[in-house]
Amino acid sequence: MSQENRSDPKRVDAPAPPPDRLSITPAIEHSVTLAVPETRALQEVASKASRRRARWPLLIIALLLFGGGGAYYWSHLNRHVLPAGIVFGNGRLESDEIDIATKFAGRIAELFVDEGDFVKAGQVLARMDTRDLEASLRKSEAQVQQAQHALAEAKANLAQQQSQLVLANQELARTKNLEQRGVATKELLDQRQQQVDVASAAVNAANSRIYESRHALEAATHDVELYQVNIDDNSLRAPRDGRIQYRLANVGEVLAAGGKVFTMLDVNNVYMDVYLPTADAGKAKIGDSARIVLDARPDLAIPAKVTFVSARAEFTPKPVETKSEREKLMFRVRIRVDPEILRAHADAVKSGVPGVSYVKLAPAVEWPPNLVGRSAS
Repeated sequence: MSQENRSDPKRVDAPAPPPDRLSITPAIEHSVTLAVPETRALQEVASKASRRRARWPLLIIALLLFGGGGAYYWSHLNRHVLPAGIVFGNGRLESDEIDIATKFAGRIAELFVDEGDFVKAGQVLARMDTRDLEASLRKSEAQVQQAQHALAEAKANLAQQQSQLVLANQELARTKNLEQRGVATKELLDQRQQQVDVASAAVNAANSRIYESRHALEAATHDVELYQVNIDDNSLRAPRDGRIQYRLANVGEVLAAGGKVFTMLDVNNVYMDVYLPTADAGKAKIGDSARIVLDARPDLAIPAKVTFVSARAEFTPKPVETKSEREKLMFRVRIRVDPEILRAHADAVKSGVPGVSYVKLAPAVEWPPNLVGRSAS
């Protein structure tokens, strides 16, 4: 053993690094250690800057939307600002409902319309089974013919009796002449007088039978007319122009008298009921100009008139004694659409559409441009 090894027995020689592993000096290790945090910091700064740059377009878009929405809302409010003297209330467009019902008990034979169909006044909507009435009608028509023949017979009998009366009067006159000359006896003259009286009574009886036959004919004719009316009433017709809202029965169903078959809407009477407070309702009067704006057509103001103002509050929770409570009272006001517009656009009338009614309480006030409507009044 050499001297060096004997002097330091604890020293162990480190194995030599493999030839393919690169050695890193301490200076280089220190520089790498310092570069990693700095690189991360730079990356974080760059990421924050990138996020800030990405937020700017979103903020700009949000500001534009907010500003545009605010401008639209402001213009919307300004556009619907009402001048003093015009009030409004919410409601729904309504139309009178008409029930198409049977006059007599019977079975439905035919239906000609269905829900949603527009019908005209006088149009046949349904027909009931009328075979029994038609049989009674034929019987009455036969009785009419019988009465006509009886009347003709009575007239012929009257002519016969009148002829016999004429003959009896002639024989009476001749007998009187003969009796005055002493050729005919008094007894023969009395017989001729009796024949005249009998013929005259027969004429009167024939006249009575004529009157009776005429009345029988009139009665039979009235029966025919009655059955014809009943048969016609079993053809259910639309009383006015309108739209079928509901079909309540079907073919083959047997209904009692007054049984409903259809419910239709009268398009000639369309209105909206609104509720106004005491201060406004007290100024409203029949005939005031109004406008109806439907939610479905906010761009269209429909001309209308006030046709009803309730004389009493529609809902009062308790006896009102103070002014503050009286101001809470609401009165029903009916706004009816101009009939001329209804006739021109009857096929477009719908019921139940919500909207707003505007009432002009002061005649001197002008309608705003958005409420001028089809024809300003």
